[in-house]
Amino acid sequence: MSEFRITLVPGVCGGRPTIRGLRVAVADVLELLAGGMTTEEILTDYPYLEREDIAACLDFAARQARREELPIRRDAA
Repeated sequence: MSEFRITLVPGVCGGRPTIRGLRVAVADVLELLAGGMTTEEILTDYPYLEREDIAACLDFAARQARREELPIRRDAA
C-alpha cells in the first residue's frame, strides 16, 4: 500500500484527510463501511477509488485509534 494515499490539502474537504487529494474524505469512507457498505459497493459508487484507498482509510483509522503517526502528504493550496 502506498504511504501517501491519505492527503491533507488546504481547501479540499475543509482541510480534512482525503484520499489522494480527491474530494473524498477518509471519514466519509469510514462512515460508509460502518454503515454496512462493502468495499465492492463503495468501489462501484466511487469508481475513481481503488481497493488500496479503502485499505488506507482503515489503516488511518486504526493508527488514529492507537494515536500513532501516519505518513500524510501535505499539499499547498
